[in-house]
Amino acid sequence: MEKTSAPPNIVIVDDAEENLMIMKSVLATEYSLSLFTEAKAALDYAISNPPDLILLDIMMPGIDGFETCRRIKASPKLADVPVIFITSKNEDEYEEYGFSVGASDFIHKPINASILSARVKTHVKIKLIIDYLKNENVHLEHDNQKATSEFTNVLKIICENPFNKI
Repeated sequence: MEKTSAPPNIVIVDDAEENLMIMKSVLATEYSLSLFTEAKAALDYAISNPPDLILLDIMMPGIDGFETCRRIKASPKLADVPVIFITSKNEDEYEEYGFSVGASDFIHKPINASILSARVKTHVKIKLIIDYLKNENVHLEHDNQKATSEFTNVLKIICENPFNKI
């Protein structure tokens, strides 16, 4: 697998500036970050510039994190982008509901820098591997179609003139 020179892109959405600054301080050295305080602006940006990961607060004014995640997963451009919820809600029903709308993971507030860093690294790695495998699959399918076409042409020549040498 080739290593790209550009750092992975992460969209971070939280209505609390202090949380954005904490996450930025932890992640900025390894990732390209786009920070948003409202879900609608983040969603519009992500559709235009699909990221490798989205960190998303659940409790926000306007569109909450659950609805935002639903919209992310409904978008063909974003369906495969992992979403990690960042939340102070740690009840099981919140996590269960979050996973049902498409979340990949949860990080609970207050934000622990080492947990944030580890989970982001893990999910970005998984996303990049999946992207690589999808790309390889496209190439293999193309090669297979080409080989099948060539084989069909040779078979056709043999069937039309079985005594001719190819």
